Amino acid sequence: MPAYQLYCFAQSGNAYRAALMLNLIGADWKPVFVDFFKGGETRTPKYRAEVNEMGEVPVLVDGAKKLSQSGVILNYLSEKSGKFRPEGEDEKLEALRWIIWDNQKVNGFLGPYRFLKTLSKPPGDPAVLTFLKGRIDNNLGILDKRLSERPFVLGARPTIVDISLVAYPYYPAEEFGFDIPGTYKNIAAWLERMKALPGWKHPYDLMPGHPLPA
Repeated sequence: MPAYQLYCFAQSGNAYRAALMLNLIGADWKPVFVDFFKGGETRTPKYRAEVNEMGEVPVLVDGAKKLSQSGVILNYLSEKSGKFRPEGEDEKLEALRWIIWDNQKVNGFLGPYRFLKTLSKPPGDPAVLTFLKGRIDNNLGILDKRLSERPFVLGARPTIVDISLVAYPYYPAEEFGFDIPGTYKNIAAWLERMKALPGWKHPYDLMPGHPLPA
């Protein structure tokens, strides 16, 4: 039996963070498909009682331990494996700062925007999408400027901050209606550097559930 199980589905950028981390550290793991779209599995009493009371993915199972929230999972795996780990108090605090910002401001807006534009039936209110897009443009600009000064978010080497921030930018541009790497040259170069890491895979190749059934 694999050392880790990850409850996930292919369209979830939050789950992709955890799946990518597992692959990058060379972990022995397997995905457990969660039928979010057709079956509404995360909203069932059984899922919330037995897997995650918050009704979300990802959930990492390591023996008797179950962990949810991607930032917690990334930190746990980095500490356990010693890979992609921020070192020293200052770097750990800086990592926490960027991961919280990412969850609130970058992928925290990209995820809902993509869902409302492409995956929701019917699509979201255009006024809501316009609001989210304005926030996305501002925050991707902040990230792009940061990456103009260094190869990875914290400096010369990749950490869990980078793995957190790539949660959604690898998904196809047509799912957003705009091209992130085509618009932000420093983000584009950073995405290529992350893609070159041994073990990198696209979210649709790493997790089950793509394509969605008609």
